[in-house]
This record gives sequence, structure tokens and C-alpha cells, in this order.
Amino acid sequence: MRRSWLVFVPLGVLLAAVGFGGGWAWARRPVPTPTPTRTPTPSTTPTQTPSTTPRASATATATGTFTPAYTATVTLSPTITFTPSRTPSPTATPEIRGRVMEQANCRYGPGAAYLYEWGMYPGNRVTVLGRNQDGSWVYVDPWNYVGECWVKTSLLKILSGDVMDVGEFYGRLPFAELYKPPRAVSAKRVGDDVTVIWTPVWMTEDDYRGYLIEAWLCVDRQLIFSPVAIDGPEIIHTPHITNPVIILHDEAGCQQPSSARIYTVDKHGYTEWRLIHWPPNTGPTPTPEPTET
Repeated sequence: MRRSWLVFVPLGVLLAAVGFGGGWAWARRPVPTPTPTRTPTPSTTPTQTPSTTPRASATATATGTFTPAYTATVTLSPTITFTPSRTPSPTATPEIRGRVMEQANCRYGPGAAYLYEWGMYPGNRVTVLGRNQDGSWVYVDPWNYVGECWVKTSLLKILSGDVMDVGEFYGRLPFAELYKPPRAVSAKRVGDDVTVIWTPVWMTEDDYRGYLIEAWLCVDRQLIFSPVAIDGPEIIHTPHITNPVIILHDEAGCQQPSSARIYTVDKHGYTEWRLIHWPPNTGPTPTPEPTET
């Protein structure tokens, strides 16, 4: 019994020594020193205080005055204005109605010089929309035809009103572009007679309808609209033909200058017109009529 107790004594001393040595070694172990973490110090952001006095901005002030080196003077040549002027389609106010008394040709313009547009027969009704200068031709809206045309006033019975109550009117002609306008148009005056000459335009026999001159001529001290048709079948296919010629009577004594223009005419209508440079009449200067005071 005693021997067994003696065996446990050295074993206890050994365990105590081991325990003491382990504790001492644990106490002597190197302990790492923690690295301190920097805490950022908040920085103060300066706040700009707006200045109560705005900065003055530099403004450039021109001190010089621009003076052109030269002054251009433009002189415009006068523009010829045909009288009366062509205006948009009129409206009859008040409405004037008429009835055809005998067979009539309704034409593209106020006169027999213009192409035929529509046939009218006794009993046909029309509304009068306009007239020419003296009321001898009226621009009408036929009740049996879609469109307007010109008819001679003497062939109508006016059922209400007076044709002179409507305005003076000259409508556009139907445009045809198959042929060109007359070329080399010239005019020469001898006294009150003006001779107009031009180079003819070749057209087929079927298309040919001659030429049209619309002239504003001075007659008895009044400017009169005078359309003239020029028709010469002999010039159609004749080689080396003589240029067409027409003589128009134009007197002195009108306040406004005379003028004229010319068209080529085919069965479809009219080309663009060419201005005829009209020679002035050097007769006596018209004396203005006295006005009552």
C-alpha cells in the first residue's frame, strides 16, 4: 500500500513541473502590438461669401463712325403697265342676268379677234360678271356650260340691271406651249400710223391660228383697248416668206402712253406674249381739261 503511494508522488511532481513550465512559457510568449487606426479629422470647407458689389464688366464703345467710300445711285427704268390691268375673276354685284337672243360664239376675250370657246343658242341664260371698256362685250357665266367666256352684248337680252354696273375686266388667255412667241418684233411710226413687223412662227396647217396683238391705242384723246387678229394662211409652208406686217392707227393727245403686245396663236391657245416697243407719237402735247372750282 505504501509502495503504491510512493509511485504517485513523483508523477504528481512531474505534472506540477509541466504545468508550471507551460504557464511560464505562455506568460512569456510575444504579444503583437496593435497598430492604431487613424481617424480622419474632418476638414473645414471654406464657404464663399458672395460679394454684394458686382464686378464691373468692360463694355466696348465704338467711337468711330463708318463712312462709305462712295454713294451708289440706282436709276430704275420705267415699267410699262398695260391699261387696263388684268384682274382676278370678278363677281357680279349686283347680279345681272341675260338671255341669248341669237346664236353666238362665246370667246376667250372681248372681241372677234379671240378664239372661239363655246357655242351659245337662243334661250340660253347667262350671268354677267364683267365687261370691256365700253360694255360692247361682256364676260359671262353660262348656265349650260362650266366656265366663263366673252359674248357680244348686242346678242343678249339683259333681263335685270345694266351691264355698265359691273366692273371692267380682262381675263387670262389659255396658255399653249407647243410653239414659240413671235421673234424679232419691231414697230416704226410714220405720223399716226405704226407699222408692226415680226418673224413668223412655223406651225402645222392643223394647229395654225395666226397671231394676236393686244394694243392700247389713242383714239380721240382716249386710250382704247384694241385686240387685232392677224391670219395669213399663205405663210404656213411657204419658204423664204415675207415677214407679216400690220399697220395700226395711234393718235396723239392721250394722257397715258400707248402700248401693245403680240402672241402666237394655235388651236390650243396662246403663247407667252412679246412686248412691242411702241414708238411714241411726237404730235402736240395734250392740254389738260380745266377743272371746275
